[in-house]
Amino acid sequence: MRSREELNQELRQTILSLPGVTERQNAGIHEDAFFVGRTMFMHAHGRGHCDIRLSKGDQERLLAEGKARPHRWAPEAGYVTLIVNDEEDLGPAMDLIRMSHHYFAGKQSVLRRATPIEATKES
Repeated sequence: MRSREELNQELRQTILSLPGVTERQNAGIHEDAFFVGRTMFMHAHGRGHCDIRLSKGDQERLLAEGKARPHRWAPEAGYVTLIVNDEEDLGPAMDLIRMSHHYFAGKQSVLRRATPIEATKES
């Protein structure tokens, strides 16, 4: 059985392996904050406490299914909370984190494509 520290390290490394993810440690009140582009899609407080930002539809569905807890301070932003206590919690946590990453990485791509490229003026 792995320790909470080992589980936290595996979780962190798996998150960092997702495309375009960067980490900012000690970002505000969060011990570890993870970004895709300029958007924080999840953060952690202490070992195993994951706050994950989702689309409103995914947030509502997962809360209704009991797969996550409501976020204490920012539910209106789409956040849910999931605690990784043991190895059995690691898979479900990564499923939600990948869902969040996919949603926000997709939004970043859509924003880039929607921005028109300015034509250069010839002198």
